[in-house]
Amino acid sequence: QVQLVESGGGLVQAGGSLRLSCVVSGRTFSNYAMGWFRQAPGKERKFVATISWSGGSTHYADSVKGRFTISRDNAKNMVYLQMNSLKPEDTAVYYCAASRYEGLRQVDYDYWGQGTQVTVSS
Repeated sequence: QVQLVESGGGLVQAGGSLRLSCVVSGRTFSNYAMGWFRQAPGKERKFVATISWSGGSTHYADSVKGRFTISRDNAKNMVYLQMNSLKPEDTAVYYCAASRYEGLRQVDYDYWGQGTQVTVSS
């Protein structure tokens, strides 16, 4: 079993930055690709970013390219999402997830955290 716990969410003004963190425990972290998804109120959960087990490959949703950066530290069992130039439309609950391979769909991921709220005010 793999456990994921997100942190770092909060309230920020438009144009500001936040860094989300996700700590993973339970199995060998470096075996998993990691992803971030988000779910806005009344909407479906959507892909944000993913990173390969080595950190050498990343993919982003078009809506966050150039503003968000996903990274990982395998020595610390951590994955991060640096979010810059935040917009009100980035408001959502952000979820960390683990997969045996890089994927862009929810079904590609086996384990999920509980989520952390990010609210961007205009």
